[in-house]
Amino acid sequence: MRVLIVGAGIGGLTAALSLHEAGVDTLVVDAAARLRPLGVGINLLPHAVRELTELGLGDELAGLGIPTAEMVHFDRYGGRIWADPRGRALGYDWPQYSIHRGELQMALLDAVRRRLGKDAVRTGTQCEGFEQDGGAVRARLTDRAAGTAETVAADVLVGADGLHSTVRAQLYPDEGAPLWNGIRMWRGLTEGEPFLTGRSLAVAGTNSAAKMVVYPISMRAERQGRALLNWVAEVKLPGDRLDRAADWNRAGRLGDVLPHFADWTFGWLDIPAMLAGSAEILEYPMVDRDPVDRWTSGRVTLLGDAAHPMYPIGSNGGSQAVLDARVLAWELARAADPADGLLRYEEARREAANAVVLACREMPAERILRLVGERAPDGFASIEDVLTAAELTAMTGAYQRTSFSDAAALNSRPSYSAG
Repeated sequence: MRVLIVGAGIGGLTAALSLHEAGVDTLVVDAAARLRPLGVGINLLPHAVRELTELGLGDELAGLGIPTAEMVHFDRYGGRIWADPRGRALGYDWPQYSIHRGELQMALLDAVRRRLGKDAVRTGTQCEGFEQDGGAVRARLTDRAAGTAETVAADVLVGADGLHSTVRAQLYPDEGAPLWNGIRMWRGLTEGEPFLTGRSLAVAGTNSAAKMVVYPISMRAERQGRALLNWVAEVKLPGDRLDRAADWNRAGRLGDVLPHFADWTFGWLDIPAMLAGSAEILEYPMVDRDPVDRWTSGRVTLLGDAAHPMYPIGSNGGSQAVLDARVLAWELARAADPADGLLRYEEARREAANAVVLACREMPAERILRLVGERAPDGFASIEDVLTAAELTAMTGAYQRTSFSDAAALNSRPSYSAG
């Protein structure tokens, strides 16, 4: 079997490693001229950390990322609302990692090139479309630098090419642009002092107005007594209009984001100073797409953001892509026919991933955070004066809906390793 993967992101590279483990010949192509450690921080949930650990990347993750200890919510004045442990403290056999997305991608890329060979990933190669019959799929590829075109035949084509997927666009030609919920996000990295436990994921405010998410992402910085802080500012403005396509690497401006947080100085973190200390700011609209009822057509399927783009709520995007990749390889390795393997992959993953898309869209935790802002607009002395015990408990349930499977079930589930 030969598999062609379009897209060398987290999902595509994890799929390549998993397919190689299963003995499947794999080629990855990516439109970027050179793959670089771009972006900012993401979170890998325990179910994704398990899969990457079983691929032999556990030491790399531990050397790069921060094992997240807790998630803590505050109001916009820094009043503590709710906290919950994360990773092993929740009973998982694997941690949750906060990690630089680009460093994770480079670790995956290095592993692919070591195991599959230096030619296993071809950059500067754009997939223009595909054709297929019962026996093969043929992708039309263009070398962007030379302008030359070729057709590459494979038994399976995997579209792991993100939000603006060429492969998905051919399967759904009338879908249109991603859907925006009106929230703008600014992201950045700032080196600073550790805050709270030093391994806390902190959320302040609510994205119905303004919200700040901050967490450390670098084990190297922690070893030096410092913290590389990843921050995400979310702001919803009346009458705001989206006038540019969503691009994760679009530059943002401090002057656009700082006014919304100018007086957010807490005892444990100075938000304006953190924003001003960021060397680079990225701007991105919070977008997703409606779930679809089919990822697979014959010998072609979708994976990761190409299959189920979702809001960055509850640390799901990268983790769901890793799960897709592992299940895809598992089902293809067991299938007598590639098309049957793709259908079993979709059966195992599509409804589960689509449910996460819809749960993130509902933002169940945000409803409770808004109650705090409505009932205590000027802050509070004790959260028990603002929320009932049942409402506080509902915060935990909200994240279980979007992010966490049953720990015992994950710990006892058989491995997806197909080698």
